[in-house]
Amino acid sequence: MSKIGVFLAEGFEEIEGLTVVDILRRANIETVTIAIGGKRQVMGSHGIHVVADCVYEDMAFEELTGIVLPGGMPGTTHLKEHAGVVARVQEFARAGKLVAAICAAPSVLGFAGVLEGKCATCYPGFEDQMNGAEPKDDGVVCDGNIITGRGMGAAIPFALALTAYLTSREEAEEIGRSIQYTGALYE
Repeated sequence: MSKIGVFLAEGFEEIEGLTVVDILRRANIETVTIAIGGKRQVMGSHGIHVVADCVYEDMAFEELTGIVLPGGMPGTTHLKEHAGVVARVQEFARAGKLVAAICAAPSVLGFAGVLEGKCATCYPGFEDQMNGAEPKDDGVVCDGNIITGRGMGAAIPFALALTAYLTSREEAEEIGRSIQYTGALYE
């Protein structure tokens, strides 16, 4: 059974973080929000307050089968500055566990050194921070256990790509239909 952790740092992009949580939970994938910064209440980049399920220091990371990094500013900067987040990205990537990031957050994967030889996408202007990656302009790029999304407008297909990776294409398509999503399904 999959259990996914979604990191939430002050200034995270609300749509990117919460869309992932919503869609994965619709697919009955256990999903936990993990606050960075020592307190469960986190404010997104547009002033929306969210109460995370736990703080980083209390998370049993060995229980997780994957991690997701939403973008947004300054949320992405806070993720990159958090040594524990960077170490977890490296650890999960090495172990072949799911590592996913959207918008500016693929730059954290580049900083962590896990994009070498991988195809990836990011918010325009962050390509030079995806060290070792082959940048793509696609909305969502899946390369093995690394899934990246271009930005807020790709939040639904990004979350559905995670669903397909963790369950099946059929399950992701069913979730897409149930929410009236009519775009392409990436995998």
